[in-house]
Amino acid sequence: MQQSAVPELAHTHTRPIHWLATATAVAGVVAFSSVLQPNPATAAQPAGPEPRHAPAAAAAPDPARVDFPLECGPVKAIVVKKATGDLDGDGSPETVAVVHCDSPMGTPPDGVYVLTRAKDTAAARLVATLVDPKDSNTVSDITVRDGAVEADLLGYSSDDVPRCCPDVKDNAKWQWKNGAFARSTPSGARSV
Repeated sequence: MQQSAVPELAHTHTRPIHWLATATAVAGVVAFSSVLQPNPATAAQPAGPEPRHAPAAAAAPDPARVDFPLECGPVKAIVVKKATGDLDGDGSPETVAVVHCDSPMGTPPDGVYVLTRAKDTAAARLVATLVDPKDSNTVSDITVRDGAVEADLLGYSSDDVPRCCPDVKDNAKWQWKNGAFARSTPSGARSV
């Protein structure tokens, strides 16, 4: 057997510097590969008729652009709560707005109104009054769920109860039936 003319190679024994060099090289490759990204994929569409696109979802009516039937005197009417959803099943959302006069003191009664979009324009129009402010109710919560409007109403058992402190709570639910909103929850009052 003939002896090699080259002495034993230094790289055949690993040392910490070799591991450091290998780790640095791997980190460099990973960093460089994150900079290089493939081009986005494209798919050719087969020739044929133009695809039909679903109509864009219509936005719910904006209650800020509606004149509500409230007698507010020198103050303005403000929207304090709103909820949206398709109430009549036509695929377009309606807005339910809770509105009262911006009174500097006291608890003004709320009105609850349903708004929809006019078919010809994007303008919102008032289509129903669910709670009349003349009933002296305040709405503590309102939601639109499964095509129905649900509200928690606070009211007063008599004229002797201070207007700051409602003492009657009523849960109400309205649903679109036969071209009108029908209240489906009994109006039985409960004490607060």
